[in-house]
Amino acid sequence: MNSLRALRYSSIREALTHENPKKVSSFSPLYFYNQRRWLKPVDSAQTRLENRTRDNRLDKLVAQIRKLNTVLEISKLMSRKKRGPFVSLQLLSRWKKLVGLSNVSIGAFVGKYPHAFEIFTHPCRRNLCCRVTEKLKELIVEEESVVRECELDAVRRIKKLLLLSRNGVLRVHALRLVRKELGLPEDFRDSILAKYTSDFRLVDLETLELVSGDDGDESLCVAKVEEWREVEYREKWLSEFETKYAFPINLPTGFKIERGFKEELRNWQRIAYVKPYERKEISRGFEKRVVAVIHELLSLTVEKMVGVERLAHFRKDLGIEVNVREVLLRHPGIFYVSTRGSAQTLFLREAYSKGCLIETNPIYDVRRKMMMDLVLLKKRHSRELLQTRVEKRDVVVRFDQDWEGERDGDWVLPILEKTD
Repeated sequence: MNSLRALRYSSIREALTHENPKKVSSFSPLYFYNQRRWLKPVDSAQTRLENRTRDNRLDKLVAQIRKLNTVLEISKLMSRKKRGPFVSLQLLSRWKKLVGLSNVSIGAFVGKYPHAFEIFTHPCRRNLCCRVTEKLKELIVEEESVVRECELDAVRRIKKLLLLSRNGVLRVHALRLVRKELGLPEDFRDSILAKYTSDFRLVDLETLELVSGDDGDESLCVAKVEEWREVEYREKWLSEFETKYAFPINLPTGFKIERGFKEELRNWQRIAYVKPYERKEISRGFEKRVVAVIHELLSLTVEKMVGVERLAHFRKDLGIEVNVREVLLRHPGIFYVSTRGSAQTLFLREAYSKGCLIETNPIYDVRRKMMMDLVLLKKRHSRELLQTRVEKRDVVVRFDQDWEGERDGDWVLPILEKTD
């Protein structure tokens, strides 16, 4: 340690000697130590992200959603194989980077979730193979059917996003990135965008334009936060001055309130701004308008969350060309940014309580059911599951006259007899 300090002091001394040799005698090692000790701490978006108060329940929810997405991605890759309804574990190991697994092998990951995948020994090749369970297939079909049933709600979300945009125009690529968050089917370009031409139309391959406005439906241009203000004004008897431009604040547990924070927050709540659906020139309250636009975008999603990187694709269309992450971290009572996993996930804090969505919807319910039955169960009730699989396998063997067991070489005899 002393040698490192001497080396640091000698390097600084050489630099000062090169600039002005007369000033060297006035400095000492204690002077440099004090200068280094009392440096002003850096305040940036990265430091705020590292020092923020974490919400363990939302972080845990992100980890569970990531595991569910990995399960669905593996099943999607397996369904694309044309040779059969199963894949060998050797082939699965090649998909490790495609599904986003880094620390765990794909074979170990598949073995953790017996309610989603079944590992068995191939009767001929004697290698370990994997196939999707009937339970996972049924849940995937159920989710697709629910998404189809909520088609009108998806049309309403797209229309509100177009009204929220600067010129009534959105890029299809941005919609494709948040397809799952908005509750859109995979073929939404043909099933929704090309179907409801009276509401919006495709200008070209990657541009969607609004055709009609609110069509007499005034609720299309009413933001979610304005509905909350109306309830606060009527039920809690708050003054209009306090609620006209206010946002719901839900600070995380353990948040350290510094001196002057409450006064600063009270003054920010009273700042006037141009509301998201208003077409006016923005003269003041630009940052508060950005907060309102992001708040409304999150309110339009199914699970009230979206990836921060995907949110950046709406910056130009929605008129929020600022450092989005810095704005989000400046308002911890409205938004929460989770860094669990490889990507950052943005949550609308008022929409969640104890890690669950307060106002549910059919798409959220079926996805929650998928998480409960496939991911959270893990190996629970696996004995009953294994017993049912053995019974099904016994039924198959009983009705197969040519195959009498799983012993090596038994399946060769019928083939040799046919050749003779």
